[in-house]
Formats: sequence, structure tokens, C-alpha cells
Amino acid sequence: MTHNTPLSPRPLQQLPEVHRRVLSTARLRSHGISTAELNERCRPGGPWQLLLPNVVLLHPGPPTDEERLHGALLYASRESAPGVPVQPSAQDPHRPVYTEAVITGLAALALYGFSSAPPLESLDRVDVLVPRQRRLRSTGYVRVLRTSALPTPCAVTGLPVAPVPRALADAVAELTDPGVVRRLLTEAVRGRHCEPAAVVRELTEAQLLTCPHVVDAVDLLLAEGRARAEEHLYRMVREYGLPDPVWNVDLRLPGGPHLGGLDAYWPEQAVAVELDTRAPRQGPREDDDAVWSQYARKREHLERLGITVVHITPKKLRDSLEQQAAVVRTALMASGDRDPAAYVVVLPR
Repeated sequence: MTHNTPLSPRPLQQLPEVHRRVLSTARLRSHGISTAELNERCRPGGPWQLLLPNVVLLHPGPPTDEERLHGALLYASRESAPGVPVQPSAQDPHRPVYTEAVITGLAALALYGFSSAPPLESLDRVDVLVPRQRRLRSTGYVRVLRTSALPTPCAVTGLPVAPVPRALADAVAELTDPGVVRRLLTEAVRGRHCEPAAVVRELTEAQLLTCPHVVDAVDLLLAEGRARAEEHLYRMVREYGLPDPVWNVDLRLPGGPHLGGLDAYWPEQAVAVELDTRAPRQGPREDDDAVWSQYARKREHLERLGITVVHITPKKLRDSLEQQAAVVRTALMASGDRDPAAYVVVLPR
């Protein structure tokens, strides 16, 4: 038997619990349920009910949150044969795998545990991403969102869920309450779900940075991200025994031009740390390139003056604090092997 050989269906009672309660009509037929029997069981007052087109709930009561999510994925997923979800080849070979269907929006954020997202039971709609070429309509409680590039899903409670930045963008696209948008974006950073830059990239891609309430929330998000990065920077100096720098300073040449702001500076060693908190914003790609060119020119100018500049991203501070401390320590130790730096004026920023 090859991996493409159809699997024989096993009895319904042997399926995983949720898949004994929500099944496609084609899957039921593969288990020997005839169309006539299916129609009889789904009649008003019958033991089953049609949850969505071609998706059956195998009990008469209201669906649970889990059943609604699996039903939405059953409805939206690509099937390998008429009505039969693609089957995996390991662990449980009879468990459906939902292909070309990913939960996104507020339902995804609720699955990630966002306290600022409505609980699943209060959502009257589940958003599902599918490839743009799919011919599939929104129906019932399922809203179909088409995308040219389906994101690689994360497995949350066994379900394919869009990464947090994409789920946020899809949720924000439908929200008009500035407070809700602000709380969702802020929680994404405070809860360490993702970096601000990743969120801004998705919002830019979705063309949402033309909305004033979204722009305001993004400004707060970036400020939140910078504050957290600064906390990590302070912690790095404290926990890894680095000498105390002067914090948040501006450098100037005596009687000359402004050289730029720095997050930490060691005057004796002429070593600086700059947090790279750039994030793509509204506008063409050339705008972001211009911002990076400005960063590069500033760094080159300082290094021509004999000042070593260490650029650190918030992600590196979060994920590899010890490694970043080693980079800074190496730069400090190497200062004795360099020519003396130009004299600069250090001012509070």
C-alpha cells in the first residue's frame, strides 16, 4: 500500500471524539451511511443536524466551540477525494488533516489565549483563510477569507491556526473600536506572542495603515516594543556583569553637528549600542530602504570617528540575551586595541 492508497474507514466509534461528533457527508457515506439515512437523521427533530453545507453535527444539541471550529475547517478544507479530507500517514491515520484551510482573526487570537479577544463562545463568526483560487463562499458562521499566500499554520489544540501577526491583521481589518485594536496589538507584544515589526508588516500588507485608529494603535505598539527591548537591554548589562554605560544619550562633535541618539554608550571604550526597532510603515518599499540607509550612514559616520556601534534587534535581546552580552563584552575588550576615538560631546536624550 502506498501513501496515496485510500484508507478503509474504521467504525465511527473508533474515531477521535470530536470526529465522532462532526463529520462531512462524504465521510459519513464512506462509513456506510446512505443519503436516505443521512436525510432521515438530519430531519427536524432528528438525532443529527446539518451544521454547515456538507458538514453534519452528530447530536441534536447546540455545537460546542470545538465542534464549530472543526466544522468550519471541514467545510473549508481541500479534499483529496469528493468530500473526504486528506489523511495523514502517522500517529492516527484515520484522523482528518485540514488542508488549504487555516483559522484566523478573532477566533485564532482566542485560541492563542488573548485575554483582549472575545471568548470563542461569544463569536458569531469564525474566519478561515483559503487560497485565492478556491471557489468557496462564506456561509453560516464561517467567513471565508482568500489570500494569495496561505501562511504556514501553527498547531493550536490540534487545529491549523494563522500565525499571530496574520491573525491580528485579519481581526483588525473588521474592527472599528480604537480601544479594542489598541488592546489586541499591545497584548501581542506584552504577551510575547510576536515582535512589533512582524505585526506592522502584516498591517502594511493588508493596507490597514491608512486607518487613523490603526495608525494610533501601531504607534503605541512600537512604543511598547521599544520599552520592552530597553528592559531587556538593562537586564543584559545587569545580569551579565557589563560595566554601566550612560543611557539614552545624544552625541555631538564639539561645536559641530549632531551625530545621533544611542541607547547605551560606554565613553571610555567608545562603544555604543543602538536598538534596531525599525518597522515597515505605510508607504512604498523605497521608504523603508531610505530609513535603513539613514541607519547605515549614521553607523558609518560614528565608526569613522572610532566609535564601535553594536546594533541589536528586540528579537535578539529576547531570544539570545547571553549571546548579545558576549558581543558587547567583546567590543568593550577590543577597545584597547584600537586607535583613540575622536572626542565627542555626550548629552542626555
